[in-house]
Amino acid sequence: MAHSARRDSPELPDFSLLKRLVRDQLIYLLEQLPGKKDLFIDPDLMSPLDRIANVSTLKQHEVDKLYKVEYKPIISISDQLCFLIRPRIRTVKWICDVVNADKAAEKYRRYKIIFTPQKFYACEAVLEEQGIFGDVTTDEWAFYLLPLDDDVISLELPEFFRDNFLAGDQRWVRTAGSALHLLHSLFGPFSKIFGIGRCSKMTYESWREQVEEGEQKARQAEIGNVFLIDRDVDYVTPLCSQVVYEGLVDDIFRIKCGGYLRSVTSGSVEKCSLRLVYGKKLVPSETEFEFL
Repeated sequence: MAHSARRDSPELPDFSLLKRLVRDQLIYLLEQLPGKKDLFIDPDLMSPLDRIANVSTLKQHEVDKLYKVEYKPIISISDQLCFLIRPRIRTVKWICDVVNADKAAEKYRRYKIIFTPQKFYACEAVLEEQGIFGDVTTDEWAFYLLPLDDDVISLELPEFFRDNFLAGDQRWVRTAGSALHLLHSLFGPFSKIFGIGRCSKMTYESWREQVEEGEQKARQAEIGNVFLIDRDVDYVTPLCSQVVYEGLVDDIFRIKCGGYLRSVTSGSVEKCSLRLVYGKKLVPSETEFEFL
């Protein structure tokens, strides 16, 4: 969504509203587990979460320590554990191991699992099979879209391509439809929706179902046309060389969630600093030219 320089062009929607909504929802979910708690975060969610709610924000809502999910025994001594994860079977089984290990050690804790962007029946079935369904509480964090810049938003759903186009698993179509419905609810009705491909059609149908089920509110439209294009329409373009500086940074440092980590040696200490790509023009510095 490139912002036109013409004076008569419409203003861009305020996509920062998306960030405020998901931050408020996350805070609400964390406060449902009152008191100090340790938070275990799925590695894929570390970068997006940093764009939504930083460490100081989490600390204000009684998050004591933060850990990355590493699929090994935990070292937390907190009486309350909260897990912020993608709905993956492997991660749910690891949580079951943590809870069962505490049971074997006769250690009582409270557990809460927050699935994002949604929870699946398969995950709840694993909890039941492992005998801990009644020991944990589960919730959904509807984190569908992440604003990276004034005119760039991202679904941040790395599994979508592999699951849908390679494995034929269509479970994420509903998620894409929900993201479309969120935009429709916040920024008014779309003038027209154009789609190319089977997945685009299913996403459109999912969105239509949610619109018909929900409450209709008249509001001014801030988004005109929507274009849905399946990835399998063009597999080649993502493999082409990126002939801009930002593309070179992506090839070497890997841009993720609108930023990249860069190692800087200060004396004898090597530090990693996060530089954001969006929000301002990316201009190479002398030190980055040395890296490149």
